[in-house]
Amino acid sequence: MQINLKTKITGALLLFIFFGISAFEPTKVSREFRNLQVLPKDISEKALQKIMEEECGKGLGVSCNYCHTKDKNSSDLDFASDAKPEKEIARSMMRMTMEINKKYFGLENPAIGDTLMSITCKTCHQGDPYPGKKK
Repeated sequence: MQINLKTKITGALLLFIFFGISAFEPTKVSREFRNLQVLPKDISEKALQKIMEEECGKGLGVSCNYCHTKDKNSSDLDFASDAKPEKEIARSMMRMTMEINKKYFGLENPAIGDTLMSITCKTCHQGDPYPGKKK
């Protein structure tokens, strides 16, 4: 069975279109986060949300408004604002856990949210924003 020129061209065009479409990656809309001082500036929204929910939320037993103030112009939170002192305390604690993991557990470049971290927020806080204080 011999394949004619028209069939070859059609097949080649279909392959070109198929691989051309599969190679096309839609432009990802990247949200630019402002005022990140400990977490990487190019962190993905998914990774940031996971850190905030797992480390901060569950680790300390708090919600977003514990560290973040309400936006003056809307009902949303102003995540970039440093108005609440709890936010700077959280940054200091993040730096401390990274330093402990580096110094005592030999992690080269520990990062908040990294599953290799031996010491996390939850290690001490265990769902309590004020660990060790008598209630």
